[in-house]
Amino acid sequence: MNTEHVKIKVWDLPTRIFHWGMVCLLALLWWSADAGEMQWHQIFAYSLLILIGFRILWGIIGSDTARFSHFVHHPKVVLDYLKAIKTKGMSVVLGHNPIGGYMVVALIGIISLQLVTGLFATDDIFTEGPLYSYVSSDTSGFLTWLHKMNFNLILALSAIHVLAVVIHAIKGDKLVGAMLSGYKKVSKVALSSSVNRDLTFKSEWLALVLLAVLAAVVFVYLMWPIVQVL
Repeated sequence: MNTEHVKIKVWDLPTRIFHWGMVCLLALLWWSADAGEMQWHQIFAYSLLILIGFRILWGIIGSDTARFSHFVHHPKVVLDYLKAIKTKGMSVVLGHNPIGGYMVVALIGIISLQLVTGLFATDDIFTEGPLYSYVSSDTSGFLTWLHKMNFNLILALSAIHVLAVVIHAIKGDKLVGAMLSGYKKVSKVALSSSVNRDLTFKSEWLALVLLAVLAAVVFVYLMWPIVQVL
């Protein structure tokens, strides 16, 4: 029996730009660290700092599916969702499902930790974080070690995230396509039973202003000294 499907807008442009921008910058950070291009590593890190700062703000005041309050649930809700998957299969969720919501918070958290520790880190040769001189040598050494080790956790969580996307794709839930286009195809039957199906989206101009302000502050205080010596 054919089931009629409809296209529903799920992700706004700012959220999608953040997502793919973060993917690209993480790859560039990995490359620059591995190649010893530490000045570019810092530029990419500060660019990611802008994106993470924007995502946190957008998670508070942004569009429905971008807000933390929309997808961060009580652990009991997550457990109930897992039980429902076992008995009924995956249900339609417009935005992050309860498990995916925890993954988003975890990724933002560990990437924020990576950025903060990098501000105090040193390679003991040429490169020091901008806040290196504000802590003792021992503290900087510990934060440098944590900066290196934490990247392994980022890789592990990223791998889990990719695996989850693949599983969803096999089940017919095309998450990558939705994050590219902003729209998700769902059956009318599934949509009628979905909660939070009436979504609202904030102005992209508001997102642009937030991003521009953050970029200006980070550029002036962190990027410009590096740009001058490139």
